Amino acid sequence: MTDRYAVVGHPVAHSLSPEIHAAFACQTGQDIEYIRLLAPLDAFDATMARFRAEGGQGVNVTAPFKFAAFRCCEPAASAMDAQAVNTIAFRGGKTLGYNTDGGGLVTDLERNRAFSIRDKRVLVMGAGGATAGIMHPVLQGCPKLLVIANRTLEKAAGLVARFGKIKKFAATAMTAAPYDALGGDKFDLVINATSAGLRDEMPPLPAEVFAAGSLAYDMVYGRQTPFMKFAQSAGVRTSDGLGMLVEQAAEAFFIWRGVRPDTRPVIANLWKPA
Repeated sequence: MTDRYAVVGHPVAHSLSPEIHAAFACQTGQDIEYIRLLAPLDAFDATMARFRAEGGQGVNVTAPFKFAAFRCCEPAASAMDAQAVNTIAFRGGKTLGYNTDGGGLVTDLERNRAFSIRDKRVLVMGAGGATAGIMHPVLQGCPKLLVIANRTLEKAAGLVARFGKIKKFAATAMTAAPYDALGGDKFDLVINATSAGLRDEMPPLPAEVFAAGSLAYDMVYGRQTPFMKFAQSAGVRTSDGLGMLVEQAAEAFFIWRGVRPDTRPVIANLWKPA
């Protein structure tokens, strides 16, 4: 019997997750169906309940529902610190929540991009569910400094305060900042964790934030976002979030199916030069 999975978001039509999981299933011999689910902004819980009642086995969660997903799940350790969920498994009457975003990002950086976070100065733009999901793995990578920039400073400060209370991260320099306070800083890795690129917008980032040899990483994928164009005009190398998407999907696939697919041929097949 074919097991059913989905990616849920708003918007969700752009998602490559169905193609990725179809490739994983073909590669590993798993019998699954994977669809896109557009959830109304005020009806995430109802959308999940309906999909489960129709036989759904699990979902991936994309913007803007990662905090809502956390509230409706029994969170695993990967989601507890983030307080955000991007992968749900329906098992034995339970709704189990995980967060595979951060692991996907770090794996893409280190394995696919040959970029180590250790001792680097890292700037993350945004303080929503995407940022919350990557905080723990990024901090585990031992950066020299981690700065969270956001239009609403209180949200960024809240994330920094929450992760600063985790004992093993207490020695890592973390701070929150508004964008207009970044002018004098330079970073080795700048991550755009906002969804601005989906609207062809970008946060108000000063051009001088890029250090020599830095990497500009946009978690949006499949397009040349304004942030990537901005970084390229400053002579900085760039990456979109396709590799992260595939790597986090592989971890979700493993949670659901108990089989870990090979991500590299899937990334190669999906990658298109911008």
